Amino acid sequence: MAVMDDGVFKTIDKCTSDGREKNTVVADLDGTLLRGRSSFPYFALVAFEAGGAFRLLFLLLASPLAAVLYYFISESAGIKVLVFATLSGMKVADVESVARAVLPKFYSEDLHPETWRVFTACGRRCVLTANPRVMVEPFLKEYLGVDCVIGTEIGTYRGRATGFVRRPGVLVGANKAAALRKAFGEESPEIGLGDRKTDFPFMKLCQEGYVVPQTKVAAVRRDQLPKPIIFHDGRLVQKPTPILALFTLLWLPAGFLLAVLRVGVGAILPMRFVYTAFFLLGVRVVVRGAPPSPPSKSQSKTGVLFVCSHRTLLDPIFLSIALRRPISAVTYSVSRLSEIISPIRTVRLTRDRTADAAMIKSLLEMGDLVICPEGTTCREPFLLRFSALFAELTDQIVPVAMENRMGLFHGTTARGWKGMDPFYFFMNPTPVYEVTFLAKLPKEVTCAGGRTSHEVANSIQRLIAATLSYECTSFTRKDKYRALAGNDGTVPVNKTAIKVIQPDKVMGC
Repeated sequence: MAVMDDGVFKTIDKCTSDGREKNTVVADLDGTLLRGRSSFPYFALVAFEAGGAFRLLFLLLASPLAAVLYYFISESAGIKVLVFATLSGMKVADVESVARAVLPKFYSEDLHPETWRVFTACGRRCVLTANPRVMVEPFLKEYLGVDCVIGTEIGTYRGRATGFVRRPGVLVGANKAAALRKAFGEESPEIGLGDRKTDFPFMKLCQEGYVVPQTKVAAVRRDQLPKPIIFHDGRLVQKPTPILALFTLLWLPAGFLLAVLRVGVGAILPMRFVYTAFFLLGVRVVVRGAPPSPPSKSQSKTGVLFVCSHRTLLDPIFLSIALRRPISAVTYSVSRLSEIISPIRTVRLTRDRTADAAMIKSLLEMGDLVICPEGTTCREPFLLRFSALFAELTDQIVPVAMENRMGLFHGTTARGWKGMDPFYFFMNPTPVYEVTFLAKLPKEVTCAGGRTSHEVANSIQRLIAATLSYECTSFTRKDKYRALAGNDGTVPVNKTAIKVIQPDKVMGC
């Protein structure tokens, strides 16, 4: 066993990672595989994303009691309070959904580099944690390639969590050691990794044991992960520490009123005044490149097709703000509320290729048009596959690179009600939207110049990706929704209403 002369385990920097391909490693999670020791932020994410603001408030009020029990009674008692405050009465399916779609993003940003070095060097990997298994297992197995996850089991009744833990209780101290014996039997794993005294019992059952010291280190880089996290959901941008969670709850009422004001200003004022109004209300719109001039009514040529990367349903709105004039947009589906409050006109696509092509051609004959060929939003620095239909319909194409920054809330959702998307974006204290106009495509690189529609779509995807320093992918709308929501993202619509070329004002793409 790897211990020092005084009986204390050696630190993890003393553990060699060479020749470990046939070894088994067993690691604790908080403070070991992750840099942070506190599991509060992850409970807070589950509380807010699956239960809402009041559930987060309940957890925040219970956290002082959890801290007192944790430090003065036992680690197990403190965790039981967090589990009860977060999960009691919550649908297990909702917890599983958050664990699959929300938590991996935050877990992946907190991996300890020294633990990761040893962990990835071993051929068989096991994580032994006091956290509820239902919260951590999707990330560990899907993104880190963990073979076995042993965690605290929560009680359930008719599909809902009771808030209590099942026997043998929270996995700390002797319970961790017993769980390891049950899982491995007489086999003794080669390496045990922990960060605190309650990890020592299971570490002593391993052939070698190493402690991860609590020192400040940089997290594992994104490119070092075995699988990039391209899709994730949830409203919170930052990991909610107790202080940030308190600030978020205090900001929500004022932020919502501010969002209503911003949405109202954008919907009422003429588009040429919205840029200034948004600036005064704390919304920054950064415009780069030279946008084309609006088409002259005396000209017979069709309008310009703006082809945008897709960050939120507000992309066409901010494109119109950058142009200082409203332009039409096509969309797959938006909520009825978004339709009511929108300052621009859009037309829903039917997903019938022939009907959609005819509709887009008709709209271009009426003027400029914006389309987001990814078909759905992506938060990370990746571009999804561009649908090629637009390239067949016109050679008047202007690529536009859209990017935004949000401090508190994401303005998109795959699992929640999309009607709140614009409000969540505008609830950020100082949101930023960057609109970069690229050069209009020369005719020779369009379908009119002999290129196929797929070649044109792929070249525009690469051009926008290079401008934003993003990566191109072949993922589609269906891939995103299957990963986050368990469906293909299709929303039933009234096809008889879609045939109208000039519907009431609606929002977004």
